[in-house]
Amino acid sequence: MRGHRVGVGTLTVAAAVIYISFGIVQWETFRVGSYDLVIFDQAVRSYAHFRPGISPLNGVQDGFGAHFSVLGDHWSPVLALLAPAYWISDGPRTLAVAQGVLLALAIPPLWSFTRRAAPAIGVRSVPGEHSGRAGTVAAYCVAVSYALSWPVAEALGIGFHQVAFVPVLTAVFFERLQAGRTGVALAAAGALLLVKEDMGLLVAGFGLYLLVTRRQALGGALITGGVAATWLATFVLRPAFGGRATYYWTYTALGPGLRQAAWHVIAHPLSTLHLMVSPDVKLGTMALLAGVLLFLPLASPVSLAAVPLLAERMLDSVQPNWWSVHFQYNSCIEVVLVCAAVDGAVRISRRLGGARSGDAWFARLAALLCVAAVAVVPFFSLGSLARPGFYAQTARMQAASAAAAAVPSGVVVDAADMLDTALARLQSCNCHTLPVTSRGALVGLLTMENVGEFLLIQSALGRSPQSRAA
Repeated sequence: MRGHRVGVGTLTVAAAVIYISFGIVQWETFRVGSYDLVIFDQAVRSYAHFRPGISPLNGVQDGFGAHFSVLGDHWSPVLALLAPAYWISDGPRTLAVAQGVLLALAIPPLWSFTRRAAPAIGVRSVPGEHSGRAGTVAAYCVAVSYALSWPVAEALGIGFHQVAFVPVLTAVFFERLQAGRTGVALAAAGALLLVKEDMGLLVAGFGLYLLVTRRQALGGALITGGVAATWLATFVLRPAFGGRATYYWTYTALGPGLRQAAWHVIAHPLSTLHLMVSPDVKLGTMALLAGVLLFLPLASPVSLAAVPLLAERMLDSVQPNWWSVHFQYNSCIEVVLVCAAVDGAVRISRRLGGARSGDAWFARLAALLCVAAVAVVPFFSLGSLARPGFYAQTARMQAASAAAAAVPSGVVVDAADMLDTALARLQSCNCHTLPVTSRGALVGLLTMENVGEFLLIQSALGRSPQSRAA
């Protein structure tokens, strides 16, 4: 790695610049959905003011009230790490920068993991040492294939999500485990538990991989700890912050609760497997995840680490977004699958080339991974960067931009205002849109067309125009 710091560093910075540019252009041209982005903006802003991640939008939308902490929605205390960035510049653009940097930071450990894997092929290399030219070429190819991968592109397409922390922590886990630095690997696995409540399933997947590769003690500990962490975050920690443990229960085809679903899986394994691939979009997503990686992950036990998170999504019978190739969900297992592809390529190269030309076959397979990643770029979010229309604003976007610019600095409507007062303020400033606040926090937007939403916000806050007048 020492001799390639400039090359790897340049690739990492280039990826971060592309990701950040994409995110900011999306924001500036009103192409990114506001729901998740506003929730995370409010939460990080709250942490920056030493408050517990309050998101009025999240609370009002989900029926928990305007003073709801995102920790009740998802166990994601890792978001507090972004608070210092808001002390410098607060707003969605900062989240776009943070996400771009976080996703790009997975590149150096993936590069090292790939280059270190190459000597395992031939007998001429000293075990544990980095390989030569073939291994280096393979490392760069794999790094590029991750950087341009469609799951990363689709994660960027939604604006921001806390799972941006997952790829780098997963890459550190596998690279440090490979290097024999188990303590650091376990620290990365532990950090994943602070990203989202279901990351315990990913940690359990790490344990499953270790278990089948004859590291039973460590594997068993990670399986037990991962499952326990998910249970604790779901049934204890989230409710402690005002959430509901069963809010995301969408496994009604398996049963009304966890116990019934677990029994269904045991008693009806064939119907459970059928649910994993039905409707067809589920099978299509899984095929694309493996296919763009040339199905190499199927040749490696590393891919077992992705099974629990994949099962969590594909056993769902209510949320089509979870089955899709779009959104951020596939980025959570992309690094696992890339590492599995590297390990699978090593195993196949041994068979094809043996000791003499195994390294060359490994480099060829890595190059094909890179070609496949580049080939599908136009079909996913990052492909928009090559289209001139992506940077242009439509008439609607220009109108939205003009409306936002027309709001005078400091002019807001308080959610407790009488309706006639709110509308009068909207008219008096000659604005199309005004922010609606409660105790200084943004809880919505008021226009002449969404008066009903204003009344809903008042109701969620426990106020009404009539009670206020009294």
